[in-house]
Amino acid sequence: MKNTVWKLKDVILLALIGIIFSVVYFILAPLCQFLTGGLAAVGLQPFSYDITWGAWMMAAPLASYILKKPGAGFLAEVIGAAGEMFLGSYWGVSALISGVIQGIASELGFTLTLYKNYNLGLWLSTLTGTVVTFTWSLISMGYASYGFFMLVMLFIVRYLSMLFFGGVLVYGIQRLLDRSKFLSRGEEEE
Repeated sequence: MKNTVWKLKDVILLALIGIIFSVVYFILAPLCQFLTGGLAAVGLQPFSYDITWGAWMMAAPLASYILKKPGAGFLAEVIGAAGEMFLGSYWGVSALISGVIQGIASELGFTLTLYKNYNLGLWLSTLTGTVVTFTWSLISMGYASYGFFMLVMLFIVRYLSMLFFGGVLVYGIQRLLDRSKFLSRGEEEE
């Protein structure tokens, strides 16, 4: 872990990621409820959360992947969840609890590589994010009452959501930022 020193621009970028995603999460909440209503009409209501789960966890892998610093993912996810809560999300303080669990879950993927291989860490964060949050859903959302086949299907849908939003989309955002040289400006001056 060679890159553990936080500079002011890192803290500002971390805060921006958290704040931007707090708004995204706040907007996502009613959209998720709309999806829940639509899927309930065909008996697939439980899938609505798992379809959108990856979007709820984008702040953590994005911050970890861009900043490449231990703890960045956890902090960004908690900032995003706290912002969502303070914006008035109807999830209330449970948004903050979820943010802590999701931040830990995502950060775990990068921790497994000892913060040395961020491409592998990004993929692992989608896996650890799925496993840890799904385990939490067994307790907090009543998933333990579902049958085995339903649990397998929900897990697969959640993982695909995490892979798309927390993996592919985050990787794409990072590539766009690299191409724009937005994040590299001013490094010559340091």
